Amino acid sequence: MPKQVVSTAVLKCSQGLSPSSLVVLPVDRTFVEKKPAATIMDHVPMVNILPFGLCNSSANPAVIAATAAASGVHTPAPCIPVVPAPWTPGGVTVTIGKKIALDDRSKCFCTWAGTISVTSPAQTSDNIP
Repeated sequence: MPKQVVSTAVLKCSQGLSPSSLVVLPVDRTFVEKKPAATIMDHVPMVNILPFGLCNSSANPAVIAATAAASGVHTPAPCIPVVPAPWTPGGVTVTIGKKIALDDRSKCFCTWAGTISVTSPAQTSDNIP
């Protein structure tokens, strides 16, 4: 069964070179193990989804510029996630404040060709049926 995701969950991006953390603001939330539970709407870059160190995507304009500056040698650049859509699919059987709960099987997608996933939900007690 998938696990409910909460604040401080560990995230990874297929194009990022470092893990990141999920930040869930404690506004109108359910708490699991004293941490705010996430919903699929917790996808805002630099608020909910923090940078993944360096970005390795050839689709990222910063990587393109760094590569051009290095005479064509592929050069990663600082990650600034661009996540225009919510996590999908979420734990469709559970809602938090009328929003679908986020489970550890969900993914979201960065404009620069990265797939963001949960590697640790930051809690162990709550499953989503």
